[in-house]
Amino acid sequence: MKKFLLLPLVALTLGLLPVSSQAQTPRTAPSRPAAATRPTAAAPRPEWWKEAIVYQIYPRSYQDSNGDGVGDLRGLISRLDYIKSLGVNTIWLNPIYGSPNDDNGYDISDYRGIMKDFGTMADFDELLKGMHARGLKVVLDLVVNHSSDEHEWFKQARSSRTSPYRDYYHWWPAEKGTPPKRESFFDVKKDAWAFDSLTKAYYLHYFSRKQPDLNWENPKLRQEIYAMMRYWFDKGIDGFRMDVIPFISKDTAFPPLPAKYNGDWGRFYANGPHVHEYLREMNEQVLSRYPSMSVAEGAGVTKADALDYVDPARRELDMLYHFEGMDVGLVPGNSYRLRAPGPYSLLEFKQVYTKWDRIFAQKGWGTVYLGNHDQPRMTTRWGDDRPAFRAASAKLLSTFLLTMRGTPYTYGGDELGMTNIKFDKITDYRDIETLNNYRGLQASGGDLSKFIEAQKTTARDNGRTPMQWDATPNAGFTTGQPWLRINPNYAELNAAAEDKDPASVLNYFRRATAVRRQHKVLVYGQYALLDAANSHVYAYTRTLGRERALVVLNFTAEARSWAVPTGLKLGGAPWLNNYADFQAGAALSLKPWQALVLPLK
Repeated sequence: MKKFLLLPLVALTLGLLPVSSQAQTPRTAPSRPAAATRPTAAAPRPEWWKEAIVYQIYPRSYQDSNGDGVGDLRGLISRLDYIKSLGVNTIWLNPIYGSPNDDNGYDISDYRGIMKDFGTMADFDELLKGMHARGLKVVLDLVVNHSSDEHEWFKQARSSRTSPYRDYYHWWPAEKGTPPKRESFFDVKKDAWAFDSLTKAYYLHYFSRKQPDLNWENPKLRQEIYAMMRYWFDKGIDGFRMDVIPFISKDTAFPPLPAKYNGDWGRFYANGPHVHEYLREMNEQVLSRYPSMSVAEGAGVTKADALDYVDPARRELDMLYHFEGMDVGLVPGNSYRLRAPGPYSLLEFKQVYTKWDRIFAQKGWGTVYLGNHDQPRMTTRWGDDRPAFRAASAKLLSTFLLTMRGTPYTYGGDELGMTNIKFDKITDYRDIETLNNYRGLQASGGDLSKFIEAQKTTARDNGRTPMQWDATPNAGFTTGQPWLRINPNYAELNAAAEDKDPASVLNYFRRATAVRRQHKVLVYGQYALLDAANSHVYAYTRTLGRERALVVLNFTAEARSWAVPTGLKLGGAPWLNNYADFQAGAALSLKPWQALVLPLK
């Protein structure tokens, strides 16, 4: 893989400006891509969730209203006008339910209550009303592969082997010996079976020991879940993002991991024997009865089985998001995330996103994202977070998200270009994944300093640092001690400063969402990759009937020249440009991290 070299940034964006008459000498000679061909497939059926621009909010880190250092629902209410100003129209809230917070809310103890840290149900009702009044749809997390071990179901299940709730979970009696090997993603020892001394049996947990897996093979359990979903839909929510939903069905004979999976437990856990039966049942009994949106976290889902989840004819879910894009550049077999990913290959990046677009070209619907609560900040991971290049690369990445086919998901703070905090000490981390991986590595005698260095790139807490609202103490997030340290660059990188700067990452993001809303070609248009062998520039067209657009993204911090393919004719001023100008002719002269969206004749 070739590492991208970086040079100083020359100018910032004003966007939507005419072509400059000033020529620029390119650093690299232009190559002439093959002539472009025009896709002819019909446009997909319109749906509100296909036209959605989703903004993900991590409530714990968004806005604190009472000084306890934890973001909450009343804090969110105070920021609704800002959220509306972004031009997004759908909000995904990470879990807000009752939880002891072993995994920051993904361990649910009360599916119909609100976490005390976040407020009350009255606060949620006010938040929902305020979002709907602003034309914002609301999507909640559905976390039903597992519950908290503090949920009443599990308390009852472990009270006796004859409890009516026993079969709400997966158990292995101790008298049968050691349970078959199953690997946990969060357990210190990577063991997915935990011994319960009360009933002398092991329970299954793919994640933390405090997150026992629910037994979807039990129809009573499924009915409990469907009733809970109807409860939230009846309150007025608009959809669910479904956490690790491909994992819900288990082969309860617990056979050994087949050799064909090459040790990939996540791939093995997905697509269990009855997963599609259960999702069709969920659709029939719940989803089809509401004008809802459903999106699967597609853990373990591959190209071969993606359409099984989202083909409309199957009547299961609306869309899913895959992990293959997030795996670009990662070190294979890196179970403790010991090593940071190397410089990623843009060729591989293009191949992955082109492949996944092709999967949904005729039916189904996809998504595109570059960061979320389980990932580091996109500007650090996929762009260049050095001060000279942060803004341009953040704008380019948002351009990519908002010009690809599929529903775009932006993670709160990425519209500002927030970056990884890069902690130096394990005591700064709060995430169970980092902490337990550290303990596991420590127990095995691994290289802890190397692990900490890798976490500066990969750790989930990099994406969870509090929102940077202004330059006041604690970035305007809280008047108390924040639950997680705030990135010290908040003094210059914050929403208040960016709001006043027309050339900021924030104001570019607002223009980009407006362009996507205005031009349906960027939603429904066919995608065609150009110049596939170019290791520096990602270029593609979008076509819907007579409307066509060309997207050109320079994924390096060097000036580049890109030859416009024969057969493409530029049709006027750019719809988007993250610099104040650009030079066009037979070739485009691209500044470092320059992004262009150009109409075609």
